[in-house]
Amino acid sequence: MESFNMPDDFLWGSASAAYQIEGAHDVDGKGASVWDEFVKIPGKTFKGTTGEVAVDHYHRFKEDIALMAELGMKTYRFSIAWSRVFPNGKGDVNPLGIHFYEDLVDECLKYGIEPMITLYHWDLPLALEKAYGGWESPQIIDDFVAYALFIFEHLRSKVKYWITINEQNIFTSLGWLTGIHPPGKIDEQKSFYQVNHHIFLAHAKTVMAFKKIDPEVKIGASFAYSPSYAMDCDPENAMSKMDFDNLRNYWWMDVYAYGRYPKTAFSYLEKKGIAPVVTTDEIEMLKRAASLIDFMGVNYYQTTVTEANPLDGVGPNIKMNTTGKKGSSSVSGLPGIYKTPSNPYLSTTDWDWTIDPLGLRYACKEITSRYNLPIIISENGLGAFDTLQDEKTIHDDYRITYLSAHIQEMMKAMSEGCEVWAYCTWSFTDLLSWLNGYQKRYGFVYVDRDEAGGSLDRVKKDSFYWYQKVIQSNGKNLM
Repeated sequence: MESFNMPDDFLWGSASAAYQIEGAHDVDGKGASVWDEFVKIPGKTFKGTTGEVAVDHYHRFKEDIALMAELGMKTYRFSIAWSRVFPNGKGDVNPLGIHFYEDLVDECLKYGIEPMITLYHWDLPLALEKAYGGWESPQIIDDFVAYALFIFEHLRSKVKYWITINEQNIFTSLGWLTGIHPPGKIDEQKSFYQVNHHIFLAHAKTVMAFKKIDPEVKIGASFAYSPSYAMDCDPENAMSKMDFDNLRNYWWMDVYAYGRYPKTAFSYLEKKGIAPVVTTDEIEMLKRAASLIDFMGVNYYQTTVTEANPLDGVGPNIKMNTTGKKGSSSVSGLPGIYKTPSNPYLSTTDWDWTIDPLGLRYACKEITSRYNLPIIISENGLGAFDTLQDEKTIHDDYRITYLSAHIQEMMKAMSEGCEVWAYCTWSFTDLLSWLNGYQKRYGFVYVDRDEAGGSLDRVKKDSFYWYQKVIQSNGKNLM
């Protein structure tokens, strides 16, 4: 490991999402997204927080990118707000919306920062949800591709890396199984799998369309990957891991990389009467797109333990920790198949996420062995309570420890044969953490913003200067 040298062109960066940072929710012609509406429902978010202002990146992007340049970032992964460009999801274009993203890309390039664009990071235009149910209707496939192609035509000469969909497994699970994300539906398993099939088709048609225009473009999806460990060597628990992986991990990654669903998982869903309706032509489309993707995007935060779950056991309707009160989340599962107890060997964050640096190495090696694809680590980071000691100081040594350990494991994976192109932390500045409000902080840059408001001033944390040295040394100086 000591002799391993990171590639000279390795992309050290950070990531963000439009809804979580931009604000300006109804400024300059932007249309509403499903999140703009969902957060108005009482009790959905911590202390009723919204993204109406977020951290005002829309008006402060030049300041933020200048800080990225000072840090030395090689890439910045950000998402496009679909409804900022197409206020109604389709039809008339908002010229100020696309102009904002053109300026954002140009500002990155001015400092030599490689822009990496995510086309969809959960903020579906509300108009499409109201018109035909959003992702529940196959109509959305062509609307998404039309939107994606418009963005591509305007930015493709300046942007090399593209991510179609962010964490498809997360926003669909939370939207159609647990009801804590839009559209807020609970245990609608048939819809859940059909929705995912529509999203796969939107991804596939986008990949094929982009590659037809420019075969050299680099494109893939980002998957929230939580590798699983069986609780022990009990065969029942080992089987729970296999079923968990097929239903919770490979269900997505196999489609991205192979263009097919895991056979035993599909058989299980057919017997339950909840398998998606899939045509032969659609499978051929998924396979064609799978042959064209360039990388597997991985958002890695934690691993999962699996254990056999009785028929009358726990279901997917979990209690999620959105307050930062450790121990307030609950075990979830699929009755008769698996459940996900805590790991006694690992510590957790205040939001009950396991801290497992070795799991990132595990993820990289499994993807390399199973799919033989390059990897972009599109998110990895620690959400924590950060305290502003004075006007200029935030000591976040715990974040430095966390990131350093994960980078070390990534580098070990690379020394063992994994091809990793980029490592993007989540996130650069503090931001709105969806249901968790503003108190859950991830950034290298502290933003004076809490649930009640704030000045929005930016302050560099200790981790900012640490990551600066990591990048300057190309991974040689991790502490």
